Amino acid sequence: MSNAAQTATPDTLAPISSIHHAAYRCRDAEQTRWFYEDVLGLPLVAAIINEKVAGLDKDIPYLHLFFGLADGNTIAFFDAPEGATAEQFQRMAGFDRHVAFLVNTEQELLDWQKRINAAGVNCHGPVDHGIVRSIYMYDPNGLQTEICLRAPGYDAAMAEQKKVARDNIRKWDMRTRATKEARFGAAALDRRSSQPSTRKK
Repeated sequence: MSNAAQTATPDTLAPISSIHHAAYRCRDAEQTRWFYEDVLGLPLVAAIINEKVAGLDKDIPYLHLFFGLADGNTIAFFDAPEGATAEQFQRMAGFDRHVAFLVNTEQELLDWQKRINAAGVNCHGPVDHGIVRSIYMYDPNGLQTEICLRAPGYDAAMAEQKKVARDNIRKWDMRTRATKEARFGAAALDRRSSQPSTRKK
């Protein structure tokens, strides 16, 4: 390890600027394109056919799709049928996996809900979470998809939440530690490194 790597801290590094993309598996590229481009209005910006998985040198052909957001970032999907199972595309609970997009006004939120429902996709809400109001639907891959609007006072509310965030984690740990140890084991909870690799050397 270099001296720079040893001495660098989050305070001295340039901050991570944004999410470049979030990526998920999809059942079918065209089905997914219909939902994200035709229904949600996110333009298809790339569909790249790959024969190997980069970094693994495995012969697994897949199509990598990217849909553009107004800020220049993307949401991406992998269409890799050889490694897919039907169970992977059953609806997942929002706690397990979901993606949320942002709009700027209440009217935009309601207009999107009307458009999505008109396309035959069940879109419910708005749900008031205090800091945001959200509408929800599922994409064709079982991924819960949310469109949200920041509530008035969002920045001030989040600033207050930041003040108590670490204390709330400590409180939650005290409340749930025994349950988690029974389910996952203390060693898994105390680990501060990456998960052990399953790759064969």
